[in-house]
Amino acid sequence: MERRRLPPLNALRAFEAAARHLNFSRAADELSVTPGAVSQQIQNLEDYIGAALFRRTPKGLLLTDAAQIALPALREAFDRLAEAASMLTAAVDGRRLTVSVAPSFAAKWLVPRLGKFEAAHPQVDVWVSAGMELVDFANGEVDIAIRYGAGRYPGLEVQRLMQETVIPVASPELVAENPLADPSDLAHHILLHDGSPDADESCPDWDMWLKARSIKDVDGQRGPRFNQSSLVIEAAVGGRGVALAKRALAQADLDAGRLVAPLQIATAVDFAYYLVHPKAKGRLPQVKAFVAWLTAEAAAHEAALVTMDNGAGI
Repeated sequence: MERRRLPPLNALRAFEAAARHLNFSRAADELSVTPGAVSQQIQNLEDYIGAALFRRTPKGLLLTDAAQIALPALREAFDRLAEAASMLTAAVDGRRLTVSVAPSFAAKWLVPRLGKFEAAHPQVDVWVSAGMELVDFANGEVDIAIRYGAGRYPGLEVQRLMQETVIPVASPELVAENPLADPSDLAHHILLHDGSPDADESCPDWDMWLKARSIKDVDGQRGPRFNQSSLVIEAAVGGRGVALAKRALAQADLDAGRLVAPLQIATAVDFAYYLVHPKAKGRLPQVKAFVAWLTAEAAAHEAALVTMDNGAGI
């Protein structure tokens, strides 16, 4: 096989940074070198390819046509290099598995189950990174993510874990003191609101839920609001009112009797939980093991819900 002839890597890095910033000084800051070093690397690359990459104008730097054409592929190549480097590190340190997950799903669903995975795979240390921001897989720090959304994650391997429904829940003590046998009974209860930033238009808030059932004498705007689904569930467990809760997240509290769902009205939503990771990460043994375990847990969870719902007539 003929050996591939490539330009110097440092020159390519300098060009990619300078092209992204359109400024040699900012590129130098990013690369921890001097602007003169960036300029020299750009000159070396231009000499190597025999063409200019930048046009110097009174208003600043502009990319030449050749540079504009090549830049997207070069950015992708550096992303792939970063991913490959993280793969080398992960392959050497096969004990570590970093999972990015939304805080509510981590607290209410994943973490209570992780003991099973750790018992089955004692050689793997799971690091849970809980946050709402979308993970940047390019830096290599995260191996796999669990996301709640519409399932559109370009450039990643995507596997659906579980569907979600929304159901009114309350503490058994609250319902014992103030019965909740019909949606109209909500007039005598405080409504708890899930204000988590999911952007799922199909997910009902209390106004939508009440309107769908022609309940007009209940103010669907009143009551405390929480920016995490787990917090609104905890408020319901504490007897502060009735919550429209995500069923998958509330199920452990329902099973334990800390919550009840007296109205037995579940509303399906469009969003679901998805497992996502770069294709290359899927080759790691710890990722393969975690995916197999997690999909089995999710399937068992959904099967249990179907059995319960059939018995309850939902």
